[in-house]
Amino acid sequence: MAARIKTIVEKIRSVFRKPAQPAYGSEYEDTELQGPQYRLPQIKLDLGRYVRPLIVVGVLGAAGYGLYQHPPVTSIARGDVGIRVNQLTGEISEWKEGSVMVLPLLHEMRIYSLRDQTYRPAEMSSADGPAPLQSLEGLSFGVDLSVRYALDPSRIASIYKNLPADVGADVVEPAVQGVIYKVFSRYTVRETFSSKRAEILQVVENELKTKLAADGIQLRGVQMGKIDLPDDYKRGMESLLAEELASEKMRYTLELKGKRVKESELEAEADKVRREKAAEAAGREQILAAKAQEEAMKHVLPFKQRQIEQRQLEAEADKAARLKNAEGNAQARQIEAEGEAKARQRLAEAEAYRLDKIGKVNSEQMAREGELITRHPLLIQKTLADKLSDKVQVIIAPPPGNGGFIGDNLIGKGK
Repeated sequence: MAARIKTIVEKIRSVFRKPAQPAYGSEYEDTELQGPQYRLPQIKLDLGRYVRPLIVVGVLGAAGYGLYQHPPVTSIARGDVGIRVNQLTGEISEWKEGSVMVLPLLHEMRIYSLRDQTYRPAEMSSADGPAPLQSLEGLSFGVDLSVRYALDPSRIASIYKNLPADVGADVVEPAVQGVIYKVFSRYTVRETFSSKRAEILQVVENELKTKLAADGIQLRGVQMGKIDLPDDYKRGMESLLAEELASEKMRYTLELKGKRVKESELEAEADKVRREKAAEAAGREQILAAKAQEEAMKHVLPFKQRQIEQRQLEAEADKAARLKNAEGNAQARQIEAEGEAKARQRLAEAEAYRLDKIGKVNSEQMAREGELITRHPLLIQKTLADKLSDKVQVIIAPPPGNGGFIGDNLIGKGK
């Protein structure tokens, strides 16, 4: 696109530099197709009519290409701040999240992040690394440090000219390394990882905060992690720590035994005092109990007397109640006996009447059955068959020849 625009501009310049040539040679030019008697008149072109539109088109194309390559609107993300500088007037304006109009050749926009950032120097985290720390005794060791920082939003507009494009690499890293190497060289390795750890962090944070504040950077905090010691120092420290632990253990053992002896003495003394106090308290309790019992007896004796009188009255009332109950029970039993005798007499009369009625009914029924059997002798055989029907399935017996009872053959009378 840029090559095409450059070609168009060069052509326009060449048109203005060269004079216009006749389109068909001289005023009257012979041609091979026409005879000498024919001559064409010279045609003059008005280049102004064609050059101006080309110039306008070229300018518009160049402007469009410039807008395409460098759009006039810049977006600022959340957590960032933009500093726009007017190249003509030198006016500085600060912009937060959103879109900002930035005209090419007129405005210059710089965007800085306001978010918290962390710098962890990896080269000094190991004792065998490329740039380990040096202690007061000259030993190399590594420290895992984490520096958290952020740009001061209130000072960006005033110091943006001095801030580089990469604040972390160009400002923070050199400042951190300068402070850390200087501070750790004042302490021994043992002080670094044991007794002076908090003090070292405080000194690093104070010096680094002052140094970064001059460049408009706020220090959020410094954290110290793992400390990597040299192998020889580790072995020496392990043996030294073992001896120290043994001596500390012995010292604590002796102190513990002394404390146990003292504890036994105190416990014996406390037990003695406790027994004395318990004896005194028991004596006072017995005295108080005797006095209380004496006072109680003054009230208990009249109460016991009233209880005796109350029990006598209750016994007399119980005796009278029992006599009344006995009299009532005797009268109730007498009434029950009389009622039971009358009931038995009525039951006997009812049973005699029932038996009388049953006898009369049986005699009348026997008289009727006798008359019926006299008229129909075969009813005896039917009755016998009915009686035996639930015990005998089939009865095979020849009828008597004399027309007698069928059962005579079964019982042997027929023979």
